[in-house]
Amino acid sequence: MRYPTTVNLPFNHEVIRYSFVPLLPGREQPVGEGIWLLLQGNSLLVATDAGGKLALPAGKLPAEVSLSAEPLCIGLYNGVPLRLAAVSRSVALPPEFLAEPFNAAGDRLDDATLSLGGIGMQILHWQKKSRHCSSCGSKLEPLKWNWGKLCRVCNYEHFPAIHPCAIVLVRRGDEFLLARKSEWQPGRYGLVAGFLDMGESLEECAAREVLEETGIVIKNTTYVGSQCWPFPSQLMAGFVADYASGEIKVDESELEDARWFRRGALPDGLPPARSIARWIIDRYMLAAD
Repeated sequence: MRYPTTVNLPFNHEVIRYSFVPLLPGREQPVGEGIWLLLQGNSLLVATDAGGKLALPAGKLPAEVSLSAEPLCIGLYNGVPLRLAAVSRSVALPPEFLAEPFNAAGDRLDDATLSLGGIGMQILHWQKKSRHCSSCGSKLEPLKWNWGKLCRVCNYEHFPAIHPCAIVLVRRGDEFLLARKSEWQPGRYGLVAGFLDMGESLEECAAREVLEETGIVIKNTTYVGSQCWPFPSQLMAGFVADYASGEIKVDESELEDARWFRRGALPDGLPPARSIARWIIDRYMLAAD
C-alpha cells in the first residue's frame, strides 16, 4: 500500500521530515539563491525539464514571473533557502513554467512537493486574513518565533485558525455509501464530509453530516486517522461507521447524488490517492474482508 498510515499522506510533515527545516518569523533570513514555492490561485508553479518532469523552480526567476509581494523564506529545503510568494493570476507564465492545480485528478506532483505547497498555501492564507485585529480593527504586528500576530492597541494575540472537518465512510453489509458534489469531475464520487459545529464532537459531526446530506443514520463511528488539508486551512478527521437506518434522501444544496456501491461496481472516479478520502476507501472498502 502506497500510504500505510495517514501520517505518510501528503500535506503532513513526515514526508519532508528530513529535507525541510522550517524558518519561523523573526529568524535571520538566509542569503543566496534557492528554491521557489510560488502559488498562483489554487495552483503551484513548477518548472518542466526536457523530459517533462515537474519540479519546484530554482535560481533566478524569469522576468515574466512578477511577484505580488516580497518573498518570504520559510525554511531550508535540502540545505538551500525555500522562498514563498504569490503570483497574480493575470501573469502570463513563460513556456518552461506550469501552473499545476492542487485539485488535479492525477498525481503529477510528488508527495514532498505537495506537502511544501500545502504549507505555503496555509501561510499565504494566514498572512492575507490576519492583517487587522478582529477585536478592534487595528493593524496586527508579527510575533517572533511563531506565526502568531499581536494587536498593540488591545494586546490581543492572534494565531492561525485551523478548521476541523469530519469525513466518513459508511458501511452497510458489503455496500458503501459514496456521495457526489456537482462541481466535481464527471463520474467522481467520494465520502461525506463537513465542518465541525460549535458544541459538538467530531463523531457527532460525522453523524450529523451524513444525516443532513443523505438521510442516513449511522452508528459505531470509529476514528481512523487525520490529514492536514490546506485548502485553505482544514484538518480532516477520518471515520468509518456502520449503517443504522434510513433511506437515501439527498440534500441537493450540498450534493448532486449519493448511492450505495459494492467493491465490484465502483463509480468511474474516486478521490485522488493524495487524500484521506481515498486512503479510507482503499483501506476500509477496497481492502475490506
